Amino acid sequence: MEEIFERVAQLKAEKNAVILAHYYVNGDVQQVADYIGDSYYLSKVATTLSEKVIVFAGVNFMADSAKVLNPDKKVILPDSTADCPMAHMVTTAQIKKVRELYEDVAVVCYINSTLELKAESDVCVTSANAVKVVKALPNKNIFFIPDKNLAHFVAEQIPEKHFIYNEGYCPVHNYMAVKYVEEIKEKYPDIKILAHPECPRQVLAQADYIGSTSGIIDFAKASNDTKFLICTENGVGHKLQLDNPDKMFIFNDLSICQDMKKITLQSVIKSLESLAPEVEIDLELGKKALKPLEKMLELAK
Repeated sequence: MEEIFERVAQLKAEKNAVILAHYYVNGDVQQVADYIGDSYYLSKVATTLSEKVIVFAGVNFMADSAKVLNPDKKVILPDSTADCPMAHMVTTAQIKKVRELYEDVAVVCYINSTLELKAESDVCVTSANAVKVVKALPNKNIFFIPDKNLAHFVAEQIPEKHFIYNEGYCPVHNYMAVKYVEEIKEKYPDIKILAHPECPRQVLAQADYIGSTSGIIDFAKASNDTKFLICTENGVGHKLQLDNPDKMFIFNDLSICQDMKKITLQSVIKSLESLAPEVEIDLELGKKALKPLEKMLELAK
């Protein structure tokens, strides 16, 4: 493993490259990354980098956003087939229809979305900043796309706004079942439930803490409790175990994002060697998508 780390370090130096990794990729990929985080953290980091090459260990929408924020840099996605199903679960036609129906409406686009959807939106959000950003908007009506579960969670925090819901969802989080949570609670009565807001409302109702991936990590580290059921993708277990070697973390065996797992250590090394596959976007589309991303970064400060 040491030889692999040395090879990655050598390639990064040769290519003037930096590796960004999401918490949901494999643990060995996280180990070689320069920056590891959730979507909000990585989007902020992407605007501060001096390296000429960004290798993004994540899925398409993350690499696309990094390219939008860094149009003059070379952005590499180690596996170009690593996609996010939810990113496609609304259409630009639906957005236009809602704009026709509501005068005072803001289209709030979860960062887990395509560039085409971002380009038609007013502001982007992540699970870490959605409540803060939406609260700051002057609009009464909020069309929250594409995730229905996060939308309902945000709406409950901001009752003064009127939400229009889309029916998109993250397959990993949406299939988290209340029955499974109750079974774990029965087996471990003192366990704490930490849930991502992409989970269904019935699961969130059982949770002791609801928050983004980084929020879950911070909560578990600060907590005096020692047993946790983690209701999100199991890749976050790598960071949780590193931070809390004496605590127990339980994951649903089904909570695996197969697209995130396409990013392997071997594919990262290969992409550093070849500087491919490179992320390429339409320049005009990128300019349009940049505006809601920049607005997010401004409102989330």
